[in-house]
Amino acid sequence: MSLKPGLFLATAVVAALAPSPIAAQAFTPPQGVGSVTVAWQYVDNLGHLYSDGYFAARGQSVTTSLDLELDYGVTDRLSATFEVPYVFAKYTGTVPAPSNLPRDNCRCWHSSLQDFSLAARFRLGDDRWAVTPLVKYVRPSHDYEYRGEAVVGRDLWEAQVGVNVATKLSFLPRASVQAGYTYAFVEKVLDIKLDRSNAFVDIGYALTRRLYVHANGLWQHTHGGLRAGSLTGHPFPLPGELGPPGGVRFSQRDRILRVNNWKVGGGLAYSVGPTDIFASITNVVQGTDSHRSQAYTVGATLLRPLGVTSSPCAGVANDIHVRKWRSGEDAKR
Repeated sequence: MSLKPGLFLATAVVAALAPSPIAAQAFTPPQGVGSVTVAWQYVDNLGHLYSDGYFAARGQSVTTSLDLELDYGVTDRLSATFEVPYVFAKYTGTVPAPSNLPRDNCRCWHSSLQDFSLAARFRLGDDRWAVTPLVKYVRPSHDYEYRGEAVVGRDLWEAQVGVNVATKLSFLPRASVQAGYTYAFVEKVLDIKLDRSNAFVDIGYALTRRLYVHANGLWQHTHGGLRAGSLTGHPFPLPGELGPPGGVRFSQRDRILRVNNWKVGGGLAYSVGPTDIFASITNVVQGTDSHRSQAYTVGATLLRPLGVTSSPCAGVANDIHVRKWRSGEDAKR
């Protein structure tokens, strides 16, 4: 039974880093306007949700990351985004790590660059509503370690396609609603399909011209992957479809689990000149083959005109067009 807490590493990394602040936005920056976002996130993995949804407070761990994201308005409708996180991970369980690896049993921090990503978004609509298709490519920065608990990621490439939509409510002018769906084509492991769907809905309200609050719900579904089973034996005992310890599938368990979950969260953003300061919290409330975790995020986004801007945005810091773009969107992690 000592192997049971060690089946769920990959979930922590996915929960910690998706979706990114910019890629989850339907509105794009004006032409010639660039932004730099720096965010810090702390994820407390409280335990595991098994294949039947049963929660066990075992195999706890923490991850924290520093994320850098650059966004640029190529035109008023087309934007390009680059992102890279630096991730720290540590096993914090009270019993010896099921992996029995020195990197886990030392209960010390391990860190590395994780994955580079490039994204493009094209917005349809005006400054009150938007429908924005997107494409995104994610590639590991290097061949980093993925076995065990104290690792920074799954070391897999993926290509994403999706669409985000947003609107400002005519009957409640300070409120906005947005939603999005993304399908990720994920690199196979042992010829096992690991593609993933992610969706979110976000409702926000501008309390003042500077202060914006929001609440959201997020959903993740893995199209493929393997189930680890459960302590109750439903749908089958541990280690389920992963096979016996020492087998090739079991050795890849941190990459190939069928992670499904629901999250709820909320946060706020405050504008200070050309800078937005934001904070949010997200909780996994239900799932299977997933961590139950809490993620805390704080950060700042700085907007600057770069080169020649389009005519509606000549004064970036004070222009109402930029204010509208910023007021309805902030980090959603």
